[in-house]
Amino acid sequence: MCKNLILFISNQFNSLKSRGVKITFLFLAAVLGLSACNWTTGVFEKNLTFDHHAWPSSVKPDIAFEITDTVSTYNIYIVLRHTDAYHFNNIYIRATVKEPGDPKGRTGDYDLQLATNDKGWIGTAMDDIYDARLLIQPKTRFRKSGTYHIIMEQLMREDPLNNVLSAGLRVERTAE
Repeated sequence: MCKNLILFISNQFNSLKSRGVKITFLFLAAVLGLSACNWTTGVFEKNLTFDHHAWPSSVKPDIAFEITDTVSTYNIYIVLRHTDAYHFNNIYIRATVKEPGDPKGRTGDYDLQLATNDKGWIGTAMDDIYDARLLIQPKTRFRKSGTYHIIMEQLMREDPLNNVLSAGLRVERTAE
């Protein structure tokens, strides 16, 4: 809807000759565009920090989010923040998804790459801290509307897992 409206406004604007008419048209188009388009981001993100920059295996973040649109597809990411002193190139995480009305849930194990030998750490860096958004479920469609829970646990041999500052979840509506 918004793409079509922007294209229409652009075509109409290009056909105008007078500068004063163009300015008035732009103002009215902006007001119309802001009121007609749904500008919500379609993104949920929540991150939980760990005490002493270590993630004990006993700490299993439970992140709840609301789904109302069961027609759209979503990309689901695990978001990790770690320091340059993190000891591994990867992290093993078990994620359990509980949909509304399902007390048991479905579980999946993920071996998520945080670094490569060629390029080093994956993600964005600020000094010696790295943020990585790691796609675990592309183009997912939720079957039911309601509150979903994703419980994450780290499965690494080091316990607590040092130099991990936070772990979280990002659910992003796709453009389809």
